[in-house]
Amino acid sequence: MIAPIDVSIHAGATGLDPKQTGFFQNLEIQTKIVKAQIEIVVAKQVITKGDKIGGTQAQLLDKLKIYPFEYKMNVTKVLQDGSMFDPAVLDLDTSAILAKFKTGCQTAATVSLGIGYPTSCSAPHTLLTGFKNLVAVAAISGYEFDQANTFLSAAKNAPAGGATTAVAEAKVEEVKEVVKEEEEIVDMGGLFGDDDDEY
Repeated sequence: MIAPIDVSIHAGATGLDPKQTGFFQNLEIQTKIVKAQIEIVVAKQVITKGDKIGGTQAQLLDKLKIYPFEYKMNVTKVLQDGSMFDPAVLDLDTSAILAKFKTGCQTAATVSLGIGYPTSCSAPHTLLTGFKNLVAVAAISGYEFDQANTFLSAAKNAPAGGATTAVAEAKVEEVKEVVKEEEEIVDMGGLFGDDDDEY
């Protein structure tokens, strides 16, 4: 395997008998015999991060009861219900999930409004647009209802707003034109009996 970290053997007694000096000699580690056991004279790095670990190095670490490596699962892909995802989805917190859900709802509402197909996402926007139109018609025709009166009185008491006022006036003019066009369409030109005298 490839070493994930650097590993060094410190100077001092090893607890190994003199017959096992071969491991140290193969790794060029200076040792001496003290009280019938091997003692390392100078500390030495035996494994370098990124290098392949040899069999002799592994056996020596095992004899010295040195277990420096930690192992864990490294997730590369997540498979769920036949769909493959990157492991980054496991790091999503609640706020990120809510933000993505909100974006999805906004997209669904936009598509629904664009094609004219009502959904639960587009319903609030449709109702709000309808209410705005009702307030605009009430402002032009003088028809009153409580909700419109609240908005109209607030608009009258609001300070002049330059561009905002111009936009509001343009909206009122647009509604007036629509109402005028509808009145012209209603005029059927004597379709129901005005020409009876000719027969």
